[in-house]
Amino acid sequence: MPRSILFFSLIFFVLGLVPVAQDSAKGDSGFAGSETCKDCHEVYYNKFIKSVHGKKAIPGSPMNKEGCESCHGPGAQHIEKGGGRGVAIFVFNKKESSTTRDSKCLACHENMRGVENWNLSKHKSFLVTCDNCHSIHSAVPGKNYLKAQEPDLCFGCHRNIRAKFNKQSHHPIKEELVGRQALKCSSCHNPMGTFDVKAMLKADSVNDLCYECHAEKRGPYAFEHPPVPENCLICHEAHGSNHSRLLTRKAPLLCESCHDTVGGRHNTDPYTNLHSFLGTATSGKNRFFGRSCLNCHGNIHGSSLSEFFVR
Repeated sequence: MPRSILFFSLIFFVLGLVPVAQDSAKGDSGFAGSETCKDCHEVYYNKFIKSVHGKKAIPGSPMNKEGCESCHGPGAQHIEKGGGRGVAIFVFNKKESSTTRDSKCLACHENMRGVENWNLSKHKSFLVTCDNCHSIHSAVPGKNYLKAQEPDLCFGCHRNIRAKFNKQSHHPIKEELVGRQALKCSSCHNPMGTFDVKAMLKADSVNDLCYECHAEKRGPYAFEHPPVPENCLICHEAHGSNHSRLLTRKAPLLCESCHDTVGGRHNTDPYTNLHSFLGTATSGKNRFFGRSCLNCHGNIHGSSLSEFFVR
């Protein structure tokens, strides 16, 4: 027999054995099937079937793979050993590392829109895992299978931010706005991470994010107020403040943190009780009450009429 014929015959023989080897490996893989899980975990199984993960109509869903065992691993040994939490099966608890738990979710969701910067996120660096916020089997009504709705879910960890939203001046996160969509934490932040590693803002900068709602403050103006194009947070507290308009300090104290003198045009020394209603001052009281400096300098974000930002 010519060597070439013998060579090709061997190739076809080896290729013919591959499917047999694959079928044998699949049979010994240790998967028991989701229906077997139902015998002991009927409540979880019923919730799983109703969830997006249990829909065969969705390409790539766990139900189109190994069902429950797509995330929990092969369950044959788990059944042989009589079951039990964590016995020869993967469970999502604190005993498993955050990286291992996340890897189960990222096996399917790594390339989803909005998740691509997860490795840059502050949540990942603080060992926050997917299952801390998301429920795999069931969820409260709404998108993304969150364990609770915003902002309550976020406030569970960010209690200092919750306190700020309880202050008299705050962004309308908790309010049900009529005629417009209510703001949520995820309106400004991407919990999965962005290039803004610290605050996970959904914009290239603080100002770009603020301008999405406050476009009238963008300008350009003939006369710019330097703090405005630099960073809105120089004067404003983003989440909440006890001063009006989310200001970090009450005017005129906020203004005087930069304008300690105005070249003699008018006095800008710190105001005292002298300028109060009961004080003896005969002028300048309009700079202490009402809108203070803003009584005259109304166009504080910028002006195309006056370099002093007057009305």
